[in-house]
Amino acid sequence: MGKFLLTLIAVILAFNAGAGNENFPIGARSAAMANASVSLSDVWSAQQNQAGLGFLHNYSAGVYYENRFLLKELSIRGGVAAVPVKGGTFGLSITNFGYTSYNENKYSLSFAKSFGDKVSAGIAMDYLTTKIVDGYGSKGVFAAELGLQAKPLKGLTIGFHLYNPTRTKLTSYDNERIPTIIRLGADYKFSDVVILAIETDKDISQKAMFKAGIEYKAVKELYLRIGIATNPTLSSFGFGLNLKDIKIDISTSYHQTLGFSPQLSLTYNFNKKETENAKPQ
Repeated sequence: MGKFLLTLIAVILAFNAGAGNENFPIGARSAAMANASVSLSDVWSAQQNQAGLGFLHNYSAGVYYENRFLLKELSIRGGVAAVPVKGGTFGLSITNFGYTSYNENKYSLSFAKSFGDKVSAGIAMDYLTTKIVDGYGSKGVFAAELGLQAKPLKGLTIGFHLYNPTRTKLTSYDNERIPTIIRLGADYKFSDVVILAIETDKDISQKAMFKAGIEYKAVKELYLRIGIATNPTLSSFGFGLNLKDIKIDISTSYHQTLGFSPQLSLTYNFNKKETENAKPQ
């Protein structure tokens, strides 16, 4: 048991680089595309890039589960919701990582507004908690996020997102801070059936990551997806099923050393009739 816990801690430290409260991406659609998601617009934008919420006009909600490296102790759970209102869209995102002895939680409330059909901006306020048993206790801090999406050309969307711009401190010990992460990317719709997304992520204290993913609409109800990422090197693939108002997305990513991480997400759209004032999709 002791050996297992030591291994578990080593994995956590390796992927969080000694800092807690990584901004975990959630949603099996983006996971299948190596999480190249900063320019995508769907309910999962409540976690990925809040600006994407501004282009939504339907109420929607989703749940997510990831069995990271096939270890339940490293699993990630999450839920999102989008609520369009007059003047913008509110978003809610909740994520949980870890197990009984060590876990991290993020509670996020966001708001996004589109300016016509070309530009959308979003902000979020997060409450982050970390709990460690055996005398370490728990800690909670606030952080912020902001994002922007623009559509300068037909079929092209550019996305920018900044997580924790204030460099919130987690603990005074060793000046440990919540990661500050800058993301910039774009997606291009070659047609109604093919989307290519690329993205670069930079934690200001780590090396930059590069991600790329492709989504292919095989038939009306079926989407196929693949992706690659660097630092660490990952490959991913998956598929999505659109069953009227319910979307089922299944994916898995593969790390050459630690193995597979399967993901599953379910999304429900509460459709409403289009109006002249409906926001563009």
